[in-house]
Amino acid sequence: MDRIRGEFIDIIEWTDDSRDTIVWRFPRYENEIKMGAQLVVRESQVAVFVNEGQIADVFEPGTHTLETQNLPILSTLKGWKYGFHSPFKAEVYFVTTRQFTDLKWGTQNPVIVRDPEFGMVRLRAFGAFAARVVDASALLRELAGTDPQFRTEEVQEYLRQLIVGRLGNALATAGVPMLDLAARQDGLGARLAAALTEELAPVGLAVPTFIIENISLPPEVEAAIDTRSRMGIVGNLDQYAQFQAAEAIGEAARNPGAAGEGVGLGVGMALGQRMAAGLSPQQAPAPAAPPAATPPPLPRQQWFIGVGGAQQGPYDSAALTGLISAGTLTRTTLVWQNGMSEWLPAEQVPDIDRLFGSVPPPLPPQA
Repeated sequence: MDRIRGEFIDIIEWTDDSRDTIVWRFPRYENEIKMGAQLVVRESQVAVFVNEGQIADVFEPGTHTLETQNLPILSTLKGWKYGFHSPFKAEVYFVTTRQFTDLKWGTQNPVIVRDPEFGMVRLRAFGAFAARVVDASALLRELAGTDPQFRTEEVQEYLRQLIVGRLGNALATAGVPMLDLAARQDGLGARLAAALTEELAPVGLAVPTFIIENISLPPEVEAAIDTRSRMGIVGNLDQYAQFQAAEAIGEAARNPGAAGEGVGLGVGMALGQRMAAGLSPQQAPAPAAPPAATPPPLPRQQWFIGVGGAQQGPYDSAALTGLISAGTLTRTTLVWQNGMSEWLPAEQVPDIDRLFGSVPPPLPPQA
């Protein structure tokens, strides 16, 4: 009787001493479960009874006495031909429902997205996520099967591939510029967690937390962004180049010798060329204002006169007035200037004829 009594199982329980076991099958072997046995299901666990390959009953946390009234599905399957207190055989699977938070993910290959500012960009990302079982029956049917100890490592690669497949679509449809991704990582993580939970529902899993730790760019793109940032910080590139040249001259002076002299000479020549030819229009000195313009002297008319058959001159208008007063130039005296085709009497030239009216006649003889 003791031997027969030892073949019956009185207490069914599982204390998890690992941190990565999702499903654990109770080691029944050839023992039969005694009707009236105690089933202890702890918090963050559920117990699933499988009879002849078919899921019979699922028990939530608590202590359960296995009686026919507590096993409605199993009772129907067994029929209990040998009485309601007969022992029975069934596989018992304990399924952990707590969150597994030590799961990592990352992109082995870069994800190509289209950025509104930089065009096509290759992105890499990595982070962590948490997973938990929300439907123990679906998990046993779709993933765990009859595995006596189903661990996270057996499903982590499947989850990672699923995440990477969803990541590209999430980044492409987010409409977030690449430079703003760091500020929007929380929102992207929440979107991915919801999408993954929906896709994993048929296998009984959910992703309550999804964390994007970093989104990185190719090294050459990061170097270009660093260069652009430095340009923005420097501001005036001409002044920065002059400052660098001055620093190089000081460094060359602190390192005497042929090398230092060569460096100093090269930097000095570059600085001279920079200062001579590289000044921007904003830095070039403004041209001096031209002096106030003064009008040129009026052109003076040059006249020639014929006196006694000889040509005299040239004379200007003032000189002609003096000749009229002296009696050398009369109205019948022939005159000529540049532009005239022939010599004419003075009275026939309007410019000279007017001079005769402005000269007073000679004084009459005095008694």
